Amino acid sequence: MAPALRPPETFTTARLTARPITVADAPAVFAAYANDPEVTRYLTWPVCTKAEELHPFLATQEKTWRGENAGRFAWLLSRRDDGAVLGSIGVDIDGWKICCGYVLGRAHWGRGYMTEALQWVVDWGLAQPAIHRVWAFCDLENPASGRVMVKAGMTHEGLLRRWHVAPNLGPAPRDCDVYAKVR
Repeated sequence: MAPALRPPETFTTARLTARPITVADAPAVFAAYANDPEVTRYLTWPVCTKAEELHPFLATQEKTWRGENAGRFAWLLSRRDDGAVLGSIGVDIDGWKICCGYVLGRAHWGRGYMTEALQWVVDWGLAQPAIHRVWAFCDLENPASGRVMVKAGMTHEGLLRRWHVAPNLGPAPRDCDVYAKVR
């Protein structure tokens, strides 16, 4: 059996650096985006009221990067010039496909940062011989996220009905748009 595909621990783009996210990043993550109800509105986790609420997720990420458990790999995204924490991007590698997810602090919206990071992930993923599909989804009411995916080279494929629960909006599954790039 071939070893599981593992993404690189770090990457850089023209304006960004990405590295594994850790428990020590909790205060910066909280300040940059996790405490903002507008940023977390469509995410799978509720807005945080204190940095410590991030510890379980971040600890899981540390273990994933150390190879102690399988799961989603998440990078912390920072600006190259000043190191400011902007957001994070993650991948879930499942056989021949990669699902992407991301979050960006509101202060950094509209500047192309997430498109830049997602484009790197899409390009890296499809450069792997075993990967044939890189995909992501967004809430139907979050078209800005869909525009990021299109700018990163993905194509809108359709609507996923009752696909995803956004706890900040309620317990019912919500409709989502799905985007992908394939080879």
